[in-house]
Amino acid sequence: MTNKTALVISAHAADFVWRAGGAIALHQAKGYAVTVVCLSYGERGESAKIWKEPGATLEKVKTARRVEAEQAAKALDVHDIQFFDLGDYPLEMDKDAKFRLVDVIRKVQPTFMMSHSLWDPYNTDHMFATKVALECRMIAQAWGHNPQEKALGAPQFYLFEPHQTEQMNWKPDVFLDITEVWDKKYAAIQCMVGQEHLWTYYTNLAENRANHFKRNSGGQSGGRNAKYAEGFQSMFPRTVDEL
Repeated sequence: MTNKTALVISAHAADFVWRAGGAIALHQAKGYAVTVVCLSYGERGESAKIWKEPGATLEKVKTARRVEAEQAAKALDVHDIQFFDLGDYPLEMDKDAKFRLVDVIRKVQPTFMMSHSLWDPYNTDHMFATKVALECRMIAQAWGHNPQEKALGAPQFYLFEPHQTEQMNWKPDVFLDITEVWDKKYAAIQCMVGQEHLWTYYTNLAENRANHFKRNSGGQSGGRNAKYAEGFQSMFPRTVDEL
Protein backbone atom coordinates (compact mmCIF):
# COMPACT_ATOMS: atom_id res chain seq x y z
CA MET A 1 0.00 0.00 0.00
CA THR A 2 1.21 3.50 -0.83
CA ASN A 3 1.55 6.15 1.85
CA LYS A 4 1.31 8.92 -0.73
CA THR A 5 -2.25 10.14 -1.11
CA ALA A 6 -4.18 13.09 -2.52
CA LEU A 7 -7.75 14.33 -2.26
CA VAL A 8 -9.64 16.25 -4.96
CA ILE A 9 -12.93 17.88 -3.96
CA SER A 10 -15.14 18.57 -6.95
CA ALA A 11 -18.33 20.63 -6.68
CA HIS A 12 -19.90 18.82 -9.62
CA ALA A 13 -19.27 15.46 -11.24
CA ALA A 14 -17.23 16.81 -14.17
CA ASP A 15 -15.12 19.50 -12.50
CA PHE A 16 -12.27 17.20 -11.48
CA VAL A 17 -11.81 16.13 -15.10
CA TRP A 18 -11.47 19.56 -16.70
CA ARG A 19 -9.40 21.17 -13.97
CA ALA A 20 -7.28 18.43 -12.40
CA GLY A 21 -7.49 15.35 -14.61
CA GLY A 22 -3.85 15.59 -15.58
CA ALA A 23 -2.67 16.01 -11.99
CA ILE A 24 -4.76 13.03 -10.95
CA ALA A 25 -3.46 10.71 -13.68
CA LEU A 26 0.13 11.87 -13.24
CA HIS A 27 0.17 11.33 -9.47
CA GLN A 28 -1.54 7.96 -9.81
CA ALA A 29 1.27 6.99 -12.17
CA LYS A 30 3.79 8.18 -9.56
CA GLY A 31 2.34 5.87 -6.93
CA TYR A 32 -0.16 8.14 -5.23
CA ALA A 33 -3.64 6.95 -4.28
CA VAL A 34 -5.89 9.80 -5.42
CA THR A 35 -9.41 10.05 -4.01
CA VAL A 36 -12.04 12.22 -5.71
CA VAL A 37 -15.14 13.46 -3.89
CA CYS A 38 -17.95 14.82 -6.06
CA LEU A 39 -20.23 16.85 -3.82
CA SER A 40 -23.00 16.85 -6.46
CA TYR A 41 -23.68 15.43 -9.90
CA GLY A 42 -24.24 18.88 -11.41
CA GLU A 43 -27.64 17.58 -12.43
CA ARG A 44 -29.55 20.86 -12.30
CA GLY A 45 -27.10 23.44 -13.55
CA GLU A 46 -24.46 21.64 -15.63
CA SER A 47 -26.41 19.11 -17.64
CA ALA A 48 -28.31 21.15 -20.21
CA LYS A 49 -27.54 18.77 -23.08
CA ILE A 50 -28.97 15.80 -21.18
CA TRP A 51 -32.06 17.74 -20.11
CA LYS A 52 -32.85 18.37 -23.77
CA GLU A 53 -33.21 14.63 -24.39
CA PRO A 54 -36.80 13.29 -24.55
CA GLY A 55 -38.07 11.90 -21.26
CA ALA A 56 -35.35 13.47 -19.13
CA THR A 57 -35.96 13.39 -15.39
CA LEU A 58 -33.84 14.46 -12.44
CA GLU A 59 -32.92 10.87 -11.58
CA LYS A 60 -32.07 10.02 -15.19
CA VAL A 61 -29.82 13.06 -15.44
CA LYS A 62 -28.09 12.22 -12.16
CA THR A 63 -27.53 8.65 -13.31
CA ALA A 64 -26.08 9.83 -16.63
CA ARG A 65 -23.69 12.22 -14.90
CA ARG A 66 -22.58 9.55 -12.43
CA VAL A 67 -21.83 7.12 -15.26
CA GLU A 68 -19.79 9.79 -17.06
CA ALA A 69 -17.82 10.58 -13.91
CA GLU A 70 -17.15 6.90 -13.16
CA GLN A 71 -15.92 6.32 -16.69
CA ALA A 72 -13.71 9.41 -16.50
CA ALA A 73 -12.31 8.27 -13.14
CA LYS A 74 -11.46 4.91 -14.68
CA ALA A 75 -9.69 6.63 -17.58
CA LEU A 76 -7.60 8.62 -15.06
CA ASP A 77 -6.87 5.55 -12.89
CA VAL A 78 -8.52 7.23 -9.88
CA HIS A 79 -8.00 5.20 -6.72
CA ASP A 80 -11.45 5.99 -5.31
CA ILE A 81 -14.35 8.22 -6.33
CA GLN A 82 -17.17 9.09 -3.96
CA PHE A 83 -20.47 10.83 -4.68
CA PHE A 84 -22.10 12.82 -1.89
CA ASP A 85 -25.23 13.65 -3.98
CA LEU A 86 -25.89 16.93 -2.16
CA GLY A 87 -27.62 18.67 -5.06
CA ASP A 88 -26.47 21.71 -7.02
CA TYR A 89 -27.59 25.21 -7.95
CA PRO A 90 -27.36 25.75 -5.07
CA LEU A 91 -24.87 23.37 -3.50
CA GLU A 92 -25.44 23.31 0.26
CA MET A 93 -23.91 21.34 3.13
CA ASP A 94 -25.19 20.96 6.69
CA LYS A 95 -23.01 19.93 9.63
CA ASP A 96 -23.57 16.21 9.00
CA ALA A 97 -22.40 16.55 5.39
CA LYS A 98 -19.35 18.51 6.54
CA PHE A 99 -18.47 15.85 9.09
CA ARG A 100 -18.87 13.24 6.35
CA LEU A 101 -16.22 15.09 4.35
CA VAL A 102 -14.03 15.38 7.45
CA ASP A 103 -14.26 11.61 7.81
CA VAL A 104 -12.98 11.19 4.24
CA ILE A 105 -10.12 13.64 4.84
CA ARG A 106 -9.09 11.83 8.02
CA LYS A 107 -9.24 8.44 6.30
CA VAL A 108 -7.27 9.55 3.23
CA GLN A 109 -4.70 11.63 5.16
CA PRO A 110 -3.84 13.45 1.92
CA THR A 111 -0.38 14.68 1.05
CA PHE A 112 -2.17 17.47 -0.79
CA MET A 113 -5.74 18.57 -1.45
CA MET A 114 -7.34 20.33 -4.42
CA SER A 115 -10.54 22.24 -5.07
CA HIS A 116 -11.90 25.32 -6.85
CA SER A 117 -10.91 28.99 -6.88
CA LEU A 118 -11.88 31.11 -3.87
CA TRP A 119 -13.98 33.43 -6.02
CA ASP A 120 -16.38 32.49 -8.82
CA PRO A 121 -19.34 34.82 -9.37
CA TYR A 122 -20.41 32.78 -12.40
CA ASN A 123 -20.84 29.60 -10.36
CA THR A 124 -21.13 30.05 -6.61
CA ASP A 125 -21.24 26.26 -6.12
CA HIS A 126 -17.54 26.25 -6.97
CA MET A 127 -16.39 28.75 -4.38
CA PHE A 128 -18.76 27.25 -1.81
CA ALA A 129 -17.10 23.86 -2.33
CA THR A 130 -13.69 25.34 -1.58
CA LYS A 131 -14.95 27.30 1.44
CA VAL A 132 -16.33 24.07 2.90
CA ALA A 133 -13.25 22.05 1.92
CA LEU A 134 -11.01 24.49 3.79
CA GLU A 135 -13.34 24.41 6.78
CA CYS A 136 -13.32 20.62 6.80
CA ARG A 137 -9.52 20.59 6.47
CA MET A 138 -9.42 22.73 9.60
CA ILE A 139 -11.81 20.43 11.50
CA ALA A 140 -9.80 17.37 10.42
CA GLN A 141 -6.72 18.99 12.00
CA ALA A 142 -8.48 19.54 15.33
CA TRP A 143 -7.33 17.04 17.97
CA GLY A 144 -10.59 17.56 19.83
CA HIS A 145 -12.71 16.35 16.90
CA ASN A 146 -13.19 12.60 17.36
CA PRO A 147 -9.98 12.41 19.40
CA GLN A 148 -9.71 8.66 18.99
CA GLU A 149 -8.85 9.24 15.31
CA LYS A 150 -5.59 10.39 13.77
CA ALA A 151 -5.69 14.16 13.25
CA LEU A 152 -4.74 15.61 9.88
CA GLY A 153 -1.37 17.30 9.44
CA ALA A 154 -1.05 20.34 7.17
CA PRO A 155 -1.42 19.26 3.54
CA GLN A 156 -0.98 21.86 0.84
CA PHE A 157 -4.29 22.98 -0.65
CA TYR A 158 -4.21 23.78 -4.37
CA LEU A 159 -6.85 25.82 -6.18
CA PHE A 160 -7.33 24.49 -9.67
CA GLU A 161 -8.01 26.72 -12.62
CA PRO A 162 -11.52 28.11 -13.02
CA HIS A 163 -13.36 28.84 -16.23
CA GLN A 164 -13.01 32.49 -17.37
CA THR A 165 -9.82 32.70 -15.32
CA GLU A 166 -9.36 36.47 -15.44
CA GLN A 167 -12.67 37.08 -13.62
CA MET A 168 -11.86 34.84 -10.66
CA ASN A 169 -8.94 36.53 -8.85
CA TRP A 170 -7.00 33.31 -9.45
CA LYS A 171 -3.26 33.51 -10.07
CA PRO A 172 -1.27 30.32 -10.75
CA ASP A 173 2.01 29.83 -8.93
CA VAL A 174 2.50 26.19 -9.99
CA PHE A 175 2.53 24.72 -13.50
CA LEU A 176 2.43 20.94 -13.77
CA ASP A 177 3.62 19.18 -16.93
CA ILE A 178 0.93 16.60 -17.80
CA THR A 179 2.21 15.74 -21.28
CA GLU A 180 2.90 12.11 -20.44
CA VAL A 181 -0.67 11.54 -19.23
CA TRP A 182 -2.52 13.80 -21.67
CA ASP A 183 -3.99 10.80 -23.48
CA LYS A 184 -5.62 9.75 -20.20
CA LYS A 185 -6.95 13.22 -19.49
CA TYR A 186 -8.38 13.59 -22.98
CA ALA A 187 -10.00 10.14 -22.73
CA ALA A 188 -11.62 11.32 -19.49
CA ILE A 189 -12.71 14.59 -21.12
CA GLN A 190 -14.43 12.60 -23.86
CA CYS A 191 -16.43 10.73 -21.22
CA MET A 192 -18.20 14.01 -20.40
CA VAL A 193 -20.66 13.87 -23.28
CA GLY A 194 -23.10 16.10 -21.40
CA GLN A 195 -20.64 19.01 -21.73
CA GLU A 196 -19.04 18.35 -25.12
CA HIS A 197 -18.82 22.10 -25.73
CA LEU A 198 -15.93 22.24 -23.23
CA TRP A 199 -13.67 19.63 -24.85
CA THR A 200 -11.86 22.06 -27.14
CA TYR A 201 -11.67 24.80 -24.53
CA TYR A 202 -9.79 22.64 -22.03
CA THR A 203 -7.53 21.21 -24.71
CA ASN A 204 -6.52 24.73 -25.71
CA LEU A 205 -6.07 25.70 -22.06
CA ALA A 206 -3.69 22.77 -21.48
CA GLU A 207 -1.65 23.84 -24.50
CA ASN A 208 -1.48 27.43 -23.27
CA ARG A 209 -0.40 26.39 -19.79
CA ALA A 210 2.28 24.19 -21.36
CA ASN A 211 3.69 27.31 -22.98
CA HIS A 212 3.76 28.99 -19.56
CA PHE A 213 5.45 25.93 -18.08
CA LYS A 214 8.11 26.08 -20.78
CA ARG A 215 8.69 29.83 -20.39
CA ASN A 216 9.13 29.49 -16.61
CA SER A 217 10.97 26.19 -16.42
CA GLY A 218 14.56 27.33 -16.95
CA GLY A 219 16.56 26.47 -13.85
CA GLN A 220 13.58 24.68 -12.29
CA SER A 221 12.63 21.90 -14.68
CA GLY A 222 15.61 22.04 -16.99
CA GLY A 223 13.99 24.43 -19.45
CA ARG A 224 12.31 21.45 -21.05
CA ASN A 225 9.46 21.55 -23.48
CA ALA A 226 5.91 20.59 -22.54
CA LYS A 227 2.91 20.05 -24.79
CA TYR A 228 0.21 20.03 -22.09
CA ALA A 229 0.15 21.42 -18.55
CA GLU A 230 -2.20 22.45 -15.75
CA GLY A 231 -1.94 25.49 -13.52
CA PHE A 232 -2.63 25.67 -9.79
CA GLN A 233 -2.61 28.29 -7.06
CA SER A 234 -1.28 27.18 -3.67
CA MET A 235 -3.23 28.34 -0.60
CA PHE A 236 -0.50 27.96 1.98
CA PRO A 237 3.24 28.68 2.11
CA ARG A 238 5.42 25.80 0.96
CA THR A 239 8.16 24.84 3.40
CA VAL A 240 11.52 24.02 1.83
CA ASP A 241 15.10 23.20 2.82
CA GLU A 242 16.62 24.48 -0.40
CA LEU A 243 15.58 26.97 -3.06
